[in-house]
Amino acid sequence: MRRLALFVVRRRWWVIALALVALPLSALYGGGVHGKLSPGGFVDPGSESARTAAAVSKEFPASAQSDFVILVTAKHGTVNSPDVRSAGLALTERLRRTDGVVTSYSYWSTPNLGTLSPLSSRDQRQALVFASLRGTDDSKITLAGELEPEFDADTNVISTGVTGVAVVTHQLSDQAEKDLERSDFLSAPFTFVALVIVFGSLIAAFLPLGVALLAVLGTFVVLTVLSQLTTVSVFSLNLATGLGLGLAIDYSLFIVSRYREELAQGVVPAVAIGRSMQTAGRTVAFSAGTVAISLTALVIFPVPYLRSFAYAGVAVVILAAVSAIVVLPAVLAVLGTNVERFRVFKQRESTEGGFWGRQAERVMRHPVPYAVSVSLILLVLAIPFFRANLGLSDDRVGPKDMSSHVATDQYRKNFATREADALSVYVPGIDPVKDRRTIDRLARTLKDLPGVTRVDAITGEYLVINGKLVAAPPIPGLAQRFQPPRGQKGTYLSVVPAVDPLSKQGEQLVKDIRSTPSPFPLTVAGLSARLVDTKQSVLSRVPLAIGLVALATFVLLFLMTGSLLIPLKALLLNVLSLTATFGATVWIFQEGHFADQLHFTPTGTIDVFTPILMFCIAFGLSMDYEVFLLSRIKEEYDLERDNERAVATGLQKTGRIVTAAALLLTIVFIAIATSEVALVKAFGVGLGIAVLVDAFLIRATLVPAFMRLAGRLNWWAPRWLREWHLRFGIWENEPVALLDRQFEASVQ
Repeated sequence: MRRLALFVVRRRWWVIALALVALPLSALYGGGVHGKLSPGGFVDPGSESARTAAAVSKEFPASAQSDFVILVTAKHGTVNSPDVRSAGLALTERLRRTDGVVTSYSYWSTPNLGTLSPLSSRDQRQALVFASLRGTDDSKITLAGELEPEFDADTNVISTGVTGVAVVTHQLSDQAEKDLERSDFLSAPFTFVALVIVFGSLIAAFLPLGVALLAVLGTFVVLTVLSQLTTVSVFSLNLATGLGLGLAIDYSLFIVSRYREELAQGVVPAVAIGRSMQTAGRTVAFSAGTVAISLTALVIFPVPYLRSFAYAGVAVVILAAVSAIVVLPAVLAVLGTNVERFRVFKQRESTEGGFWGRQAERVMRHPVPYAVSVSLILLVLAIPFFRANLGLSDDRVGPKDMSSHVATDQYRKNFATREADALSVYVPGIDPVKDRRTIDRLARTLKDLPGVTRVDAITGEYLVINGKLVAAPPIPGLAQRFQPPRGQKGTYLSVVPAVDPLSKQGEQLVKDIRSTPSPFPLTVAGLSARLVDTKQSVLSRVPLAIGLVALATFVLLFLMTGSLLIPLKALLLNVLSLTATFGATVWIFQEGHFADQLHFTPTGTIDVFTPILMFCIAFGLSMDYEVFLLSRIKEEYDLERDNERAVATGLQKTGRIVTAAALLLTIVFIAIATSEVALVKAFGVGLGIAVLVDAFLIRATLVPAFMRLAGRLNWWAPRWLREWHLRFGIWENEPVALLDRQFEASVQ
């Protein structure tokens, strides 16, 4: 770090020039990143449901009936009124002839069963039009976005509402982009005002924003490049901007505060930079490593959505750290003492006997009551997490007035079956001509399963009428969707559920179908199948992710402290903090508390990806603050070998910085929580809670309490490990005074 500091100070103008060139180039190349990222990526491509969906889509292009759905409402009369029927048929035909549409059918274009038709509502005022779209998932989403305004109409005869998987995904992506712009607009002024309050100087307050700009724009460039190589979710941009701004503030605060502390001791700016980099700069690099490791764990999961957060998170962390330890020192070297210019008010710095030092001493005088009471508070907050019901998101994560949300809500309430959520049971080895009896038996067996309202197959429609199973003849034209390409084998059956596809009953239905005896191998695709497979593929990798993050963090903290107990304590406290955060998130977003105030629709589930994302991100941020505090405690302990004094002094010297960083980061997450997409809102609220709990309950209370209880055992390690640490460990205290001459010479 010393060599890097010397290099930056000596070539400060070159570093600043390169940064000024990189900013506009990054803006030009990465500015359009949103349009290059995928609105999808929520599926494990190697899962049974994903492979089945891909095979069915390839062999039976007309199978994707829920890509694009139009809900038609009769203005007068019923859907059987002559003028409504005429308008419905015309709409179906117009949709069928649209470029990119493979096929379409509707209540009016197929023979129906009168009031029993699954394509009409219970009151016969509404009916459905379905269409299959051509292309990949991303191209379907793009096409759906183009078609939606064209088929969202209101005439004298009918009104329409457009929904479907592709439409919902497109509208959520568009909403996320608008939310991102709004959160940036909201957070920037509040963050700047807070920075002025923290630094007391306009010049110093601008520095973290410059570091954030470099980190975020650089991350946009990285994501633009990666989008050409793999699937990158558009939702990862929310993390890139929020985390970029937050970490830039953290790292800049730590370095600039140490720089000002050294200036206050009367050294020249170059020496102050050298000392700051040898201490705070090294801590920033170390901290960035711990955050990056936590986020890298997301790569373990096979879902592109989660991996995208790893790409964005690791990129923005590294770029924020590089900007903070390379560009920021160069700017400080040019500014010198002018960093104090345009001072709004004088900050009172206190290294001894201040509020945070007194807080540490207060806790350490009565460590057991503080440790027990705060731990109980966190455990109570964690209780709802044990009621977590993990699921997948649907249209309800969008705003209540989102057109596809409105249409799907009506579809949910007014129709007897979930036609658009049918499961596809793929039987690749069967001959649809020779094995028609086998298909018929399989269809009847599937219809008998609990939670099935109807089964469609090449052999007909299987449903219950007046308590009796009826096999209606195949509907001309519509039955062709089950026909394989000429000369090939295979077919699929469409199983229409009578239960919510994203429920426990929907999961059980998939398990029942997969365990159904069949002379031919069968696989299942559809929303319920995706729920089962996603939970299995994600949750099965959670222990590995947690283990790798914990091991890497333990090793890094040992390298910094030379202790076995301190890394273990840090991991346990982080687990306590995170489970409390998860509990609060479940209580709010799954159980619906404050739903009206936060403007979201509770579904009784929490998205399966949310706890995993929050664990990796919040764990990294928690270790970020842990490193800041422990580095200073270790520095003080190495000087005097007084555990209690080291804790009190370390907390005093970092307490204001960590608290300010936490409050500033909370502002960023609150801005993210203003999103109209519940997925993003939960992300912002949860991380905001995690940061506040960590800064005020963990760092300010439990850390000094447990370090007081452990005493000198905090710093214990076996002799052979101590010797190893002396040789290979990371040390803050170097002979700074001796090295000052190099930095003094660098400006002569």
